[in-house]
This record gives sequence, structure tokens and C-alpha cells, in this order.
Amino acid sequence: MPAASETPPSLLSRMSANPWFGALPLADRQALLGSAELLRLRPGEMLFRQGDAPGGFYGLLSGQLKISSLREDGREAILVVLEAGNWIGEISLIDRQPRTHDATALVAAEVLVVPQPAFAALMEGAAFAQAIAGLLAARVRSLYGMVEDAALRSTRARVVRRLLLLARGDATMALNARPVVPVSQEALAMMLGITRQTLSKELKALVALGAVVLHYRRIEIRSAARLLALSNTSR
Repeated sequence: MPAASETPPSLLSRMSANPWFGALPLADRQALLGSAELLRLRPGEMLFRQGDAPGGFYGLLSGQLKISSLREDGREAILVVLEAGNWIGEISLIDRQPRTHDATALVAAEVLVVPQPAFAALMEGAAFAQAIAGLLAARVRSLYGMVEDAALRSTRARVVRRLLLLARGDATMALNARPVVPVSQEALAMMLGITRQTLSKELKALVALGAVVLHYRRIEIRSAARLLALSNTSR
């Protein structure tokens, strides 16, 4: 088992808190964890870069990873921030194409690395292959939602919708939203592709409406109902 400080049952229980992983058959969960090696990343260290050859299937045991790319002008665009429990890397293993984005540790992180042969062996099973298809479908839905927001929603609605998404763990899609979103304003602006000044203006408006409270590197959702009411505002 990769994490020597943890027993197999405790590691299984810890990772199974993630909705996607927890829904896998027990045998598949055990096979994934049993084939994984533990990789520790320092803050700012990259798991992989855009253009890298396909490597493994990765499960985030602790910490946070940002999935991002650099624009032509050197500005960074963050697609998603992954929290503990999430799994990534399946796309390049399926189509055998280079990595599409950078994956970087925002804080010290522990990553479970499942080698490509072990992933391929699991894909021979119908249940695991169907689960991966479901994971891909969820990612496509999320990306379509982002494209729709950018094309049709007002800036305020985009900010609100991303906050509501982050409240459920962004990629995690937890059933229950949390009241405090652990994200800096700088990172949120990069997720939305807007300037820090524009984001600050919109957040101040949400504060005035009693919808959120701003803290250092986190945003408290004071009224989810008010955010929902603002979430469909068109341009």
C-alpha cells in the first residue's frame, strides 16, 4: 500500500469519501489503491506539464492541485482546482495523446500514482470502464457549462455560478455544499478569465447584497438562496 503510515482500510475509507471513487465496486477501489505508489509534491511543484506524454492515473490523497495553462500573453488560466479525493489523468491514458494542461500543487500534496498498465487492466472490466465513462461525461458537462457561462451569462452570474460550484468541491461535485469556499480572489479571477479588479467589484456587490462575506483566501457563502437568484442573469 502506498501510504505506509496508513492501513489499507483507513486509506480506502479516506478516498471513498469522494462520490466517484466511493461508487466504484469494492474490488476496483482496492485494485486502484493496491497498484498505486505515493508521490509527494512541494508547493509549486508540477505533477505533469501540458504536452507531456501520458503517464499514470492520479488520485489526490491530500493537498490541492490546480489544472491550468498559460495564455500567449503569459497570463495563467485556471480550469479547475482539485481537492483531496479526486482522480485525474484518464483522458491521455484513453486517447494516448499528450497532456492537455499543467497540473501543479498549490500546497504540499500527496498523490497516488496508478501506472498505465494497471489502469489498462482495470479498463478491461465493464464496471470500471463505465465509471471512467461517467467521469468523462461529468467533465464534459462541466466544460460545456463553463463555455455557456462565458458566452451567455453576465460577469456577476459567472462569479456566482463558480462560487456555487466551488462550494461543492469544484470537480468533486459533493452532494452537500459547504459554507466556506477555500479560494483566493486571485485564483478565482484566473478561473473566470477576468481581472482581479473586475472580480473585486463583483464580490463587493455580493457583499452589499448579503450573499457572501470575504475573508483572507476564502469566501463565506452567507446566503445560497441569493446566489441562486443571481446565477442565471444573462448579459
